[in-house]
Parts: sequence; structure tokens; C-alpha cells
Amino acid sequence: MRLAGKVALITGAGSGMGRAAAALFAREGAKVAVIDVNEGAAKETAAAIAGAGGDAFAMRADVSNSEDARAMSDETVRRFGGLDINYNNAGIEGEGGFMAQLSEDAFDRVIAINLRGVWLGMKYAIPHLIKRGGGSIINTASVAGIVAIKGAAAYCAAKAGVISLTRVAALEYARYNIRANCICPGVIDTPMVKRVSEEGGVTAQDNNRLSLFGRIGTPDEIARTALFLASDDATFATGAPFIIDGGWVAR
Repeated sequence: MRLAGKVALITGAGSGMGRAAAALFAREGAKVAVIDVNEGAAKETAAAIAGAGGDAFAMRADVSNSEDARAMSDETVRRFGGLDINYNNAGIEGEGGFMAQLSEDAFDRVIAINLRGVWLGMKYAIPHLIKRGGGSIINTASVAGIVAIKGAAAYCAAKAGVISLTRVAALEYARYNIRANCICPGVIDTPMVKRVSEEGGVTAQDNNRLSLFGRIGTPDEIARTALFLASDDATFATGAPFIIDGGWVAR
């Protein structure tokens, strides 16, 4: 088992990529804190892990709220005795619209969850990782942090910010044996992408155009990348964006 004896905190673990990572990390021996703003979804993930013989607990937290962010790290340590892997995955698509039409509230909400939430997750997890003698930070960015997408100004800005935050974390905390990397998914088969598709944001034609394989990615494909970054297989990887997009940015 690649994560035997490790403790992982995963936000946005009630569905999609976070749920897939939580299940995979547990199968690989980690104890998992399943964090989501939707407490019912978090409990479903934790119950599935327990049913498969793993060890997990569920907790509701709004990652953009500093008290919630502090509490999720502290509770993980209280329950499991430490923290080794901090996976800041929670995010939202937010309201679409060209810049001049986008409301300030909609912009602020996306930045609060997708960027501030990642910063807060790291802020309160890092002291625990230091006490553990090191660990792995994994942040969910996006290809939207690398390429421009019409109607997604806030989302693109937030995800570009996640890439930069990750690099700064890697630079500041390498001396504590902490690695920080981010994953930049392309179009992945998640509830968020389904919502965007239903609103006309991502079509079947887009799937073919945005992936060289003519399909969208699966949450498990992202989870396997996260597993690599969480494990000792990635001991020399830090400060890097791992682009898992089916070749979108290669076009």
C-alpha cells in the first residue's frame, strides 16, 4: 500500500474528483478526512470507504471560511493523530458571463472558494505537516489557469492563482520536507462539468475538440495522479502544475 500509515485531508470529497481520490487513498492505506460543504455527500463518501474496510470520517466545512478551514485540519489531527497529505480540491464553477456582465458578487464568490479556500487550506494544514516532519500538499487548479476561456474570468483567475500559490508554498516550505504541487485537469466527468454542460457551457463537440482522445477524462484518472503526488513515488516533485487534460493545451 502506497499510503500506509498516512493521514489525508481531502476537501470537496463528497463527489467527483475528491470522492474518487478519497476512495483510492483509503484503498492505498490512508486514513481519510472527507471534507465537503455538503455534509450528506461527505458522509456518503466516508460510509463507502468504511464499507470497503477503510478508515474515514466526514465533516462539513466551507473552505472559504477561516474558522472552518482551521477546524477541518485540527479535527483531522485530533481524530487521526497527525496530517501527512493536504489535498485542497474543493471548487465551484461559478456564474458565467463576459467580464463587463459578471457581477462583483459572482466574481468574489469564485475567488473566495477556488483561491482563498486553497490558501486557507494550506495555511492551517502546514503547521501540522511541519510537526509530522513533512508531507504533501496537492491543490486542484485547472487548465483554465493556463489558457483563457470565454465567460470564465473569475474561474480562470482563481485557477491561475492556485498555480502561483502552489509554487510559493513549494518555495517556502521545502526546508520542512513539504512538497506542494497542483493538478490541472481538463474536462473531467464530474457533477460540476455536467452542470456546465446542461447550461450550454460544454458540449459533446467541445469534448472532442478539447481532448485528443475524443472523450472527457474520469475522476479516477485525476485520483491516480493525486495518489502519485501524495506518495513517496513523488519525493522529488514540487512546485509543479501537473496537466492532466487529454492534450487540450497541446493543440
